[in-house]
Order: sequence, then structure tokens, then C-alpha cells
Amino acid sequence: MVLSRRPADGAAPWRTAVWNGETRGAWAGELDGGDVVINLAGRSVDCRYTPARRREIVESRVRSTRAIGDAIARALRPPALWLQASTATIYAHRFDAPNDEATGRLGGAELGVPDTWRFSIDVATAWERVFNENEAATPNTRKVAMRSAIIMSPDRGSAFDVLLGLVRRGLGGTSGDGRQFVSWVHSEDFVRAVRWLVAHGEVSGVVNIAAPNPLPNAEFMRALRAAWGIRIGVPTPGWLLEVGAWLIRTETELVLKSRRVVPSRLLDAGFVFNWPHWPDAATDLVASWRRARP
Repeated sequence: MVLSRRPADGAAPWRTAVWNGETRGAWAGELDGGDVVINLAGRSVDCRYTPARRREIVESRVRSTRAIGDAIARALRPPALWLQASTATIYAHRFDAPNDEATGRLGGAELGVPDTWRFSIDVATAWERVFNENEAATPNTRKVAMRSAIIMSPDRGSAFDVLLGLVRRGLGGTSGDGRQFVSWVHSEDFVRAVRWLVAHGEVSGVVNIAAPNPLPNAEFMRALRAAWGIRIGVPTPGWLLEVGAWLIRTETELVLKSRRVVPSRLLDAGFVFNWPHWPDAATDLVASWRRARP
């Protein structure tokens, strides 16, 4: 069952219930007696952070999460599990040590970071606060906040597709000074982690979903170029990134913030990543990308 703002056209192999992403409606009955609720709703952050878009980014996450929580709280047979999207961007911009669930440093207090980066922390914090605010009203539902890194998939328009597009055009060099860590997860491992969380009823709370080996941007892009089969990529200094981000209406935080995140809880509980290292994952994703575009 998929919740959508648009009625189904009949071609999809699943049922669809219409909702507005804000208030409880007839769709809430679908949660009653369900096994798992997975909420991934939220406006894309791949945009310029104008006042109007900031409001849309926050409200789309907060209101949809609150509506799901209200529906679960009122269900006669509440679902056994609620998996809620969150983001690894909630952690601090840092180079010195990785951020895991127990010892990671949350962002927002770093000196010298742009205001737009603090906004992302505020969004993540508000998202998780709403997820946790009705804890007493949902005592029979296990809850997991999935702090996901950037999901790399070969799909058209994905983050990987955009990065590979730069490499293919000879522009896939180092971004900024290249020291910033890139946290990522192969789309196959993201889906496997979701399935694993469903199957392991002993796990609740915050879980990082990220490959266990984040790496600096310079190494990340070098491995992607190697996977494509070229050695050279034109580097992009910070000032040029700012110009480019303005032209394509996005924010440089997406490439300049150091996201050094590791999935300690998954690893400690026995989850095994199929793609723990970026060079191998990049090679697989490039091959999948090519197969989809003969």
C-alpha cells in the first residue's frame, strides 16, 4: 500500500491510498493491523534555500510525520514497526573522527559554517523531534529513525547519476579542497538494511544507514573516475562551486559538508554490507548505469 497525493492510474502493481501528507484521513485505516509503516516523505533539498522553500522542506517532513504518528496512536491494532526517514546530515561537519549513533556529535554549533548548513541541522532535528513526540501514545509500535547517508543508485536523476554526469564530461575532479568526507550507501544495501530492520525486532531508536567506509571527496571522485575509465577530472574550487550552485539552483552544502558517518549499530548487530567500499560500489553502479542505457 502506497500513500500518495495522486490517485493511482491502475498501472502500478500496488494499491494506492490518497493523502495530503498533512492530516489524518481515510488512509489512516490502512495502518490499522499493518506490519510495517515506512515514511520517506519530504520535499527535496536539492534547491536554493529561499524562505518559501525552507518552509516547504520543514513542513513537508514535520506534518507528514505528525500525521503518521496520529494515525498510529489512534489505531485499534497499531502496526508493529514504524521506520521513519531521517538524515545523516544531522551530524556535525568534521574531519577528526567519525560520527556513530553513540558518540557522534550533532551539528549546529560549528564555527564558520554557512547559515544554510545550520538550516539543514534544524530540519533534521525538527524531523526527529516530531517522530519522538508521541512516544507515550504509540507504546506498542517499535520505532526506528533511519539516519541515511546519500543513497547511490543508477537511476536517472539520482545523486550518482549527477556525479557520473560530471565525470563523463571531464568535470569530475576534486570539489573544494577535497578533504570533506563523503558518506554514502549503495541503494542495494539501503534496501537490505530496511529489510534487516524489519526482521530484527530487538533494534529500535536511531540507526545510521551508511556504508562503513566514508572517504574524502578527492578519493571518492578519483574512484568514480576510475570506475568510468578516465583518469583526469577538472577540479572545482569552492568559489566556482558557489557560482555553479547558484546557476543550477541548489546549495554547495550537498558537496562541501564533511559527512563522516559510520553505521555502528548495524555492524555491531551483525548486518553485513554487500558494498562496504566505494571503489567496488562505484564499479557496480557504473555497470548498472551502462546496462540501463544501451
